[in-house]
Amino acid sequence: MGRVSRVEIVRTEAGDARVSWWPADKARGVLALGHGAGGGIEARDLKAVAEVLPAHGVTVALVEQPWRVAGKKVAPAPRTLDVGWRGVWPVLEKAGLPVVSGGRSAGARVACRTAVELGAVGVLALSFPLHPPGRPERSRVQELLDAGVPTLVVQGGNDPFGRPDEFPDGAYELVEVPHGDHGFAVPKRAGVGEAETLQMITDAVRDWTRRRWE
Repeated sequence: MGRVSRVEIVRTEAGDARVSWWPADKARGVLALGHGAGGGIEARDLKAVAEVLPAHGVTVALVEQPWRVAGKKVAPAPRTLDVGWRGVWPVLEKAGLPVVSGGRSAGARVACRTAVELGAVGVLALSFPLHPPGRPERSRVQELLDAGVPTLVVQGGNDPFGRPDEFPDGAYELVEVPHGDHGFAVPKRAGVGEAETLQMITDAVRDWTRRRWE
C-alpha cells in the first residue's frame, strides 16, 4: 500500500489548490484525481486508489480544488473548476511522465472537459454524474463522449446520478460496481463488504492503467 509523501500548494487563477502525492517507485505515469462537489479527497474510492496504485507503478496525485482549500462548502461553477484544474496541470506534468486525468463525480466531469486541451493520455471517471438524481432529461453524457482520449468509467449499479444501464454506447470502457451508490456504498443486504467493493474498483483501475502504459 502506498502512502502520501508530500503535500504541495499550487497557486491557480481560481485560488490555491492542494496536491497530495502518493509516489510510485519507478513510476510509469501519473494518475491525477479530483474530488466531487460534495466532498474532498477523503472519499473512499479516491483513498483506495491512492493507496493501491503506487505499488503498480502509478504515482497518484489527489487534487483539492481551491474552493475546498479555502474552506468553502459549495462548489463553484464548472468553468471555475476547470480553471483550477488547468492551474494544477503543470505541476502534474513536471516529472515528464504521461498523466491520466481523473476524478469522482464533478471531478470526473472536469477531467472529461479538459483532457484533450491539457494533453492527458486518458480519463478515469469514478461515479460520473450522468444526470441529476431523478432528472435523466438533463444529461451530461456529451462531456463523456467528447473526452477524446481512452476513458474508463467506474459506476455504481444503484447510482442515482446514472446507473450503468443508462449509459449509451461510446468510445469508453464501463465497469459496474454491483449495488454501489454514488459514493460506492453498498447495502448490507447485498452481502458484499466495503473491502470487496473497493478492491473491485482498484483492480479495474490497476488493469486499465496497466494497459495504458504497457
